[in-house]
Amino acid sequence: MKALSSRQKLIVRAAILLALALLLGTLPLWAGDYWTRIWTGVAMWTGLALSWNIIGGYAGYISFGQVAFFGVGAYTTALLMQPSHHWNFFLTLPVGAAAAGLLALIVGWPSLRLRGAYFAIATWALAEALAQLAGVFGFTGGSFGISTPANPSTSFFYYIMLIAAAITYAVAWGLLERSRFGLEVKAVRDHQTAAQSLGINTTLVKQQALLLSAVIPAVFGGIDAYWITFINPQSVLAGDITDQMVVMALVGGLGTIWGPALGAIALYLVNTWFNATFGSTTGYIAMVGGLVAIVVLFLPDGIIGLLPQTRRLRLVRQLLYRSGRSLRPERGTPQTGGERP
Repeated sequence: MKALSSRQKLIVRAAILLALALLLGTLPLWAGDYWTRIWTGVAMWTGLALSWNIIGGYAGYISFGQVAFFGVGAYTTALLMQPSHHWNFFLTLPVGAAAAGLLALIVGWPSLRLRGAYFAIATWALAEALAQLAGVFGFTGGSFGISTPANPSTSFFYYIMLIAAAITYAVAWGLLERSRFGLEVKAVRDHQTAAQSLGINTTLVKQQALLLSAVIPAVFGGIDAYWITFINPQSVLAGDITDQMVVMALVGGLGTIWGPALGAIALYLVNTWFNATFGSTTGYIAMVGGLVAIVVLFLPDGIIGLLPQTRRLRLVRQLLYRSGRSLRPERGTPQTGGERP
């Protein structure tokens, strides 16, 4: 089969993106409210999984405190939209992102000096501390929570989440795959000492990666607070939110742009089906555990490793081709076995 030229590949990719944009852009018109809400959740989790992948997959720092930034964004929007302040929803999102970014800079300065389990424990402690503080402070509503003004439009939140996810992936793709910053982040992840010897300011690069990974969940947290109309520490600062980000990024493919999206789509739809079929049980946790084990053993590159253009799949095809050639008899060599007497 003749290989496609670069121009043909570009045309095919543009056609796929156009078809995907048309499909997602018109979804509320033909899918109904139920599926619109489900795909609103899918859009949110694709963005959250990517945010964790920036610090975990690209920068190589395993964080268990990503939910802290999600909660900061959610509480910022909820508080500013109270009748006493009456902020416009869209104006609350950059404020929440700025608050999460400031928190990332303050926490990142000491914690990014740690590595491995020490950094993971430090970020986990940050999330737990914020959850406890949100549960006792009066202005957050304490453990009783806080409400936001209701907006009955299902399509409104779908388009907001979809646009936020699209912007997130476009910015991340440009910064991490098409800029010097992305090369520096990967260099720091692979060998920090070697990166320093090349003149890379590793401290600044790590701070920037943490800042980027903190701003994204804050925006989605603000949208989610307005969407669900009520938040408390358990709904926006629970540790299982970070756990889902980690699993989605891992299943989809660490250190890749589109891997988290694939993982988020697969796991969120499976979770929705599981809950609708069997109810909210712990069986889903066992199923996810088995799926993670399978991915680690057989798909170390995640679901994205199954795509035709990935390096791992090309190596597998080359290996199978060479094995087939070694087993195929040479032309003109008599075959043994199965011959008639």
